[in-house]
Amino acid sequence: MLVDKRIYLASQSPRRRELLKQIGIPFDVLPLRSVAGRIDVIETPDPGESAPDFAQRMAIEKAASGWRAVEARRLLRFPVMGADTVVEVEGAILGKPADRADAESMLTRLSGSRHKVHSAVAMTHEGRLEWCLSTSEVTFASLDATAIARYLDTGEHLGKAGAYAIQGRAGAYVVHMSGSYSGIMGLPLYDTAVLLRAFGFTV
Repeated sequence: MLVDKRIYLASQSPRRRELLKQIGIPFDVLPLRSVAGRIDVIETPDPGESAPDFAQRMAIEKAASGWRAVEARRLLRFPVMGADTVVEVEGAILGKPADRADAESMLTRLSGSRHKVHSAVAMTHEGRLEWCLSTSEVTFASLDATAIARYLDTGEHLGKAGAYAIQGRAGAYVVHMSGSYSGIMGLPLYDTAVLLRAFGFTV
């Protein structure tokens, strides 16, 4: 059992911070990019890599990168959590949009169809690594070009897998969903709680 129930979150996502606070887990955000010489995790699928495998690999790589940062900076050796969320539509992986045109293309693909959201979480501590994956399904209403442009004008799509935030204005486009709402936001709380308990946390 850990005496100090605290983790490092290797993610800059405000949604993940909110969700960890929701379940009462103390954490510090690990500023990975401040570590001299660290190679950033390259968030690009390997050839032929499936969406679930890509999400899991990214979560594991982020957690591992965070642990290297803990060692390099000689921080207190708390567990590190990494997470990643990707949207899959018709076998294609949609990550964070590169620009407005990319976001518009993503929303056009999601319009009037059903897609999957894969959220993976990984934790590592002193050589131990555990991870989990949550997959949810979301059906979007049909969106015309005006509706998409109006949504993009809000800026809500920035930094979001699939170019939308279900907890924001895009919630009005969701006809149906099944699975983990928090997972679609970026951190599946049930699966994350199971993972945390495996590392000695009370959730």
